[in-house]
Amino acid sequence: MIAPVSVIILTFNEESNIEACLQAVHGWTQQILVVDSGSTDKTLEIAGRYGAEVFNHAFESHVLQWDWALRNLPITGEWVMGLDADQVVSPELAAEIQQLNSPRFQDVHGIYVNRRQIFRGQWIKHGGYYPKYLLKIFRPACVVTDENDLVDHHFHVRGPVAKLKGDLIEANRKEDDIFFWIEKHNKYAKKLAIEERMRRDGKRPDLIEASWLGNPDQRTLRMKKLWVLMPLYLRPFLYFFYRYFLRLGFLDGKEGAIFHFLHAFWFRLLVDIHLDNNEHSRT
Repeated sequence: MIAPVSVIILTFNEESNIEACLQAVHGWTQQILVVDSGSTDKTLEIAGRYGAEVFNHAFESHVLQWDWALRNLPITGEWVMGLDADQVVSPELAAEIQQLNSPRFQDVHGIYVNRRQIFRGQWIKHGGYYPKYLLKIFRPACVVTDENDLVDHHFHVRGPVAKLKGDLIEANRKEDDIFFWIEKHNKYAKKLAIEERMRRDGKRPDLIEASWLGNPDQRTLRMKKLWVLMPLYLRPFLYFFYRYFLRLGFLDGKEGAIFHFLHAFWFRLLVDIHLDNNEHSRT
C-alpha cells in the first residue's frame, strides 16, 4: 500500500547514513524529496538510485532549511514526514504510517513518533532518553516552525495530534568518530547559549504553551523554562546525576556511559561556560 506521504530529507555529505534512510521509505511512500546543501560525496548518487527528487539550497540553519523546503518543494502528499539523513523508519512504524488513510487520523494535524537513539552502536534506552516523542509527520498546511530554534528544529501544529508506536531509529554513523560528535556539539553549545540568553532576556517568544500536562513538546518547553532558573555550573552535575543514576543510564553500558556523560554533563557545562562568558562580556 502506498501511503499518502511525501518524505523530505535534508542532506549534506551523508553517504554513510542516507542509504539506510532511503531504503526504509522507498517503495511505499508517495514521494521522496531530498534537499541537499552542497554534498561532495556520494550522497546525491545514492539518492538517485532510490528515485528521490533532489533539490539544492544553501544551508543557513536547520529551521530556515526546513522553511524553504516546505514553501518551495513540489509536495504532493497529504502528509509530510520530515527526516534527517541519519533517521530510519522501522518496519513497525512503516506499517502504521501506511494506515494514515484510516478514520483515526481524519481530523489529526500532526503525529508524534518515538525516537530510538543509537550511539556508536548502543541503543540509549535509559536515562530518560527513551521513549522520546518527536512530531515528525504533519499535514503541510498545518505546520509551523520556530525561527528562534538555533540548534534543534521543531515542527509544531495548531490542532489535534496523535502518536504512533513504532520507532524512528536515529543512528548517525559519522558520530562513531567521537571527535566528530564533540566538534558538532561544541558548535551547538555556542548556539544553545545564545538561544538561552534570548529566553532569559525575554527576547524569545514561544510558539506553544509550556505545560506539564500538554503534548511532548509542551512538556519539554516546561522543563526548559525550569532549567533556565537553575544555577549555572550546578545544573550539569544535577542533570547527569538524574540521568545516569536516578533514570538508570548506567544500564546502557560503556557507550551509554560515554553518551550520558558527554551529553548530560560535558555539553551542558559547555553551554554554561558560554553563557557565563557572554554575561561577563555584557558588563
